Amino acid sequence: MNIMIIPEDFPKDRYVLEPIIRAMFKYLKKPMTKVEVCGSPRLRGIHQALKTERIKEIIDQYKYYVDVFLLIVDRDGVKDRRKNLDKLEEFAKRHVSNHHHFLAENAWQEVEVWALAGHELPKGWDWKEIRRESNPKEAYFEPFVKTRNLLDEPGGGRKTLAEESARKYQSVKKRCPEDIGALEEKIRAILRG
Repeated sequence: MNIMIIPEDFPKDRYVLEPIIRAMFKYLKKPMTKVEVCGSPRLRGIHQALKTERIKEIIDQYKYYVDVFLLIVDRDGVKDRRKNLDKLEEFAKRHVSNHHHFLAENAWQEVEVWALAGHELPKGWDWKEIRRESNPKEAYFEPFVKTRNLLDEPGGGRKTLAEESARKYQSVKKRCPEDIGALEEKIRAILRG
């Protein structure tokens, strides 16, 4: 199976999404799944990620060797984001063949939270507060990166933190049921056929 992750912010989000999605497929007993992050064409933010023309462009470019397209964006506190993603999924159904799938999910609130989800958090941090925070990247992720001295690594700490979280995928899934759990269930349905 070939999976293509479509991030809203390729330069940073790829470091979080690729290891977490790989871990998901390993957990689902599909460790040989090929997971790739779409770098061409690159979406430039949420507005492009929600445009049907851009999604169609990516589907058309890769439809001959991708089985499942996964659009993953930040929720950013936008309550209607799921509705927008549902519309994109409906649109994409008309542009993929019966043997291909397009799924869209929003990280609750930002994908950087997934990179934190497998870690023991600093004393005084409450996971429910992190999930409620509308700007968790600034409020929690970046301070955590600083404590780990990872600011200068690729992705500004995302690579190391996400790889470490991916090794604890069940913890990530447990802490992030609204997004990781929901995406995993959709993928399970595809795998069941």
